[in-house]
Amino acid sequence: SVYDGDTALEKVEDEKFNLLIFDSNVPGVTGLNLIKELRSYNDTTPIIMITAYQDTVHLKKAFTHGCNDYIKKPFELDELDMRIDNITRTFNIEQNQLIEVGNAILFDALNNQITKENKTFSLAKKESELLNYLATNKTRTVSKEELTQNLWTYETMPSDATLRVYIRNLRALIGKDSIETIRGMGYRLVS
Repeated sequence: SVYDGDTALEKVEDEKFNLLIFDSNVPGVTGLNLIKELRSYNDTTPIIMITAYQDTVHLKKAFTHGCNDYIKKPFELDELDMRIDNITRTFNIEQNQLIEVGNAILFDALNNQITKENKTFSLAKKESELLNYLATNKTRTVSKEELTQNLWTYETMPSDATLRVYIRNLRALIGKDSIETIRGMGYRLVS
């Protein structure tokens, strides 16, 4: 995740992504201009635009510039998940990639499973989502606030104690030193 358009543009130029999700109103380069810029480089990565605009003028601009889907705020995370699944099917994006999350420990986010020492362990859905989020952002420390905002709805926001239980459960499976607690900041997955 990045929080401004300029950083997003740099990251997209440096790395390969299967899917991009842009907010139309970010500091720096706007979401619409990001799409326009990427398409001018013949980048065909599928893009979902998130916006607070309710009119069809911005909708038309987004599709004209080359976005593949568009979702208006406020929205349910389930709706975003469905749109991501649809883009994944439409563009034949391989989802079942195993992610190494520890010493010879593989994580299958699609099936909510961890494999270590030739044994497969099932994860609870939230544990899987949490591990996937940490694995996707493994180059940085992820704050508790970011985790709760991205993985829970406002109505189901967990307490700090509940979040610690999820982290403890994951550590029990992938190793106690695999998820580092950065005091006052959050958590980081250590490879």
